[in-house]
Amino acid sequence: MVKIKVNKISSVSDPETSQLGKQIELVEVRNRNNNNMVGSMGSKEETKIVRDIISQFQSIGMFPINSRGIVLPKMTLFLSESEYDMLAIRFEVNDIFELILKDGAFMLKRATEGT
Repeated sequence: MVKIKVNKISSVSDPETSQLGKQIELVEVRNRNNNNMVGSMGSKEETKIVRDIISQFQSIGMFPINSRGIVLPKMTLFLSESEYDMLAIRFEVNDIFELILKDGAFMLKRATEGT
């Protein structure tokens, strides 16, 4: 199970059919924990080097951060209006879901704790 957040919702149209649809960008949200970020590295100098490298990646937008933690791109859905209706989930920016992967399928479940 992975916690994901709706980062962006855009209206799009299919270039071949001109049908309207939605693009939903989902990002993984991880709680920031400085101890986990550097793993089991030994010295303080190595830890500082790793943090500096991560900070540089964040400064160029590879690993954006927000107040809740590091945000990692996870999934982008491109859905026609009819597919969006069949999904029966009304996405709003900043909604938190649990992404459950099992037996070759995935399921989105609205997160109930830690939101």
